[in-house]
Amino acid sequence: MVGAVGIGFNPTSAWATAGKKVDCDKVMSEVGAGKKTKDIAADLKISTSSVYKCKKKAATAASASASKKGATTSMTSSAAATAPAAAASPGK
Repeated sequence: MVGAVGIGFNPTSAWATAGKKVDCDKVMSEVGAGKKTKDIAADLKISTSSVYKCKKKAATAASASASKKGATTSMTSSAAATAPAAAASPGK
């Protein structure tokens, strides 16, 4: 019985991705293809938590990019709004 339990319990599989770098670009391409988290983890031989970490990282990057893009757009609009007034002023 001890032998059967010893064979069934494999602690190294729990640490299979420990120390390995996860390719989040590959994970996100699989997410974009519509695959489920468990399927992605099995295909790439990583844990499901690694898949979730990549998703969170991508979402954080996307929201940071969107907020940065919004700030740039509003600054550009402000500069464009003041430009005609500045151009008309020297002509007086």
